[in-house]
Amino acid sequence: MEGKQTIMRRSALAAVAAIGSASLLLAGCSKADDNKDTPKAAGANAATKGVVNASDKKGGTVTYEMSDVPDSFDPGNTYYAYMYNFSRLYARPLMTFQPGAGPKGNTLVPDLAASKGVASDGGKTWTYKLRSGLKYQDGTPITSKDVKYAVERSNFARDVLSLGPNYFQQFMKDGDKYKGPYKDKSAKGLSSIETPDDSTIVFHLNRAFQEFDYLVATPQTAPVPQAKDDGVDYIKHIVSSGSYQFQSYQEGKQAVLVPNKNWDPKTDPLRKQLASKIVVNLKVNPETIDKDLQSGDATVDLVGTGVQASTQADLLNSADGKASTDNTYGGRLVYAAINTKLKPFDNVACRKAVEYAIDKVSVQTALGGPIRGDVASTVLPPDITGYQKADVYATAGGKGDIAKAKDQLKACGQKTINTNITARSDRPGEVDAATAIINSLKKVGINATLKQYPAGKYFTDYAGVPSFTEKQNIGLMMMQWGADWPSGYGFLQQILNSKAISQSGNTNLSQYSNKKVDGLLAQAIAEPDTAKRNALYAQIDKQVMDDAALVPLTYFKVLLYRSPYATNVVSTAAFSGQYDYLNLGTTKK
Repeated sequence: MEGKQTIMRRSALAAVAAIGSASLLLAGCSKADDNKDTPKAAGANAATKGVVNASDKKGGTVTYEMSDVPDSFDPGNTYYAYMYNFSRLYARPLMTFQPGAGPKGNTLVPDLAASKGVASDGGKTWTYKLRSGLKYQDGTPITSKDVKYAVERSNFARDVLSLGPNYFQQFMKDGDKYKGPYKDKSAKGLSSIETPDDSTIVFHLNRAFQEFDYLVATPQTAPVPQAKDDGVDYIKHIVSSGSYQFQSYQEGKQAVLVPNKNWDPKTDPLRKQLASKIVVNLKVNPETIDKDLQSGDATVDLVGTGVQASTQADLLNSADGKASTDNTYGGRLVYAAINTKLKPFDNVACRKAVEYAIDKVSVQTALGGPIRGDVASTVLPPDITGYQKADVYATAGGKGDIAKAKDQLKACGQKTINTNITARSDRPGEVDAATAIINSLKKVGINATLKQYPAGKYFTDYAGVPSFTEKQNIGLMMMQWGADWPSGYGFLQQILNSKAISQSGNTNLSQYSNKKVDGLLAQAIAEPDTAKRNALYAQIDKQVMDDAALVPLTYFKVLLYRSPYATNVVSTAAFSGQYDYLNLGTTKK
């Protein structure tokens, strides 16, 4: 998940400390119910160790701000980690992640489902039972048919809804033949998803999938009533199955959510429904977001990638400021995808020239220094299962090797290369990192020009559209990726599998296609032994680096500012180290 944002998505772990001391938690709780104008910070990294300002106090407006716009609020048409996180407020998937600090946040728990999936046929069939008494915002019952339809629309109508991952399309039996609900004249839907009664849904896969519970934790399994769906326009009137529902939505400006009166806490042990209103303000200047967080005018930065460089310096140089920050790994990799289909980068030696040329320390500095990430050398971050330390293109101090880069350039028959590199215009750190890469490449004869595009359209219109990258001579694309779920497969599949390549909303930006890697991914997900599965993930990592499909830049670390007015604040591994949005409240009037 682009962080899947960065993600999925999805998706997305963080190797952080265990639950903090009781005294810290008690100190945090005591702040939730006072009404002082300037609540005292709980301490640096407090939200990575436990829940800060734990409270059941209702009322107030929780305000999110974002520097651009999301790819989509439609739970079936999104692939950023922050939207996976946020969408749970109004869209309940079959499974989700337990609110908790660090690795505890990776714990899978039933959401719409009454329990975890029951596997049979060696992991090729998965059965789920829904909780009883589930209702939409209008009071009508939620049924298994609505879950089936949600999966069909989000995965099999790629010409209409292209932004989410396509796991179900790849793994459902006969999924390659089904054309989706908008073209299905029979109205029977995909035969490999059965709904024998209104509370039971059965998934029949074309191969064993040992981590399927993680897959149904994506918002693509949040129910959608077919009668209320009108494709891409569903975003204008999303029907809530969660604790909040949309009151208004102004595209590119603002979304307002209010409590769903037909949400029943008896059917939902996870949500608290504390805020009396949730406001999402869009296209807010990044520096303004930082100021609003500190003043209390905003509760949280929706994207959750951390404060800006100027704010970072101010916070870390102040004892009070630092006490209000949380710094943690986010199960994410910042990297430069190399377009393996674009000449001359279809030649592996040209790609290796890029690998050797880049001064990764300069990129790390541009991104905010060591506090924002360690210099990377592998595809898998250290906090993802399957990671093994390695450095195929090691250079002195991580600062690049001009001589080796020029040797590789010569080996691919080039003296100079002219190309373009993309970055998201509303992410200053990413733009600065791309600029550092341009400076490194220039020293070896690779002349790259920066092309900036908005984050909300980065995958749909620009970097994620293969025909666009070919036409515009885009050889390099800045990318940040987090695991869709906490395993090597959840991290690797959507950026490396050839079947993940799509003509719009593409996340395999390198357009990497290697039959060996495809085979290893398939072997891994069918392997019931966890240790053997992790060994296969490490093998995939090495193969991709040998093929120089991407340049690992940093193992991303997030530096978040924790609003002293926010309650139930906890940094979760499940969503790239972001704060868990499920039960955020506020003490600000």
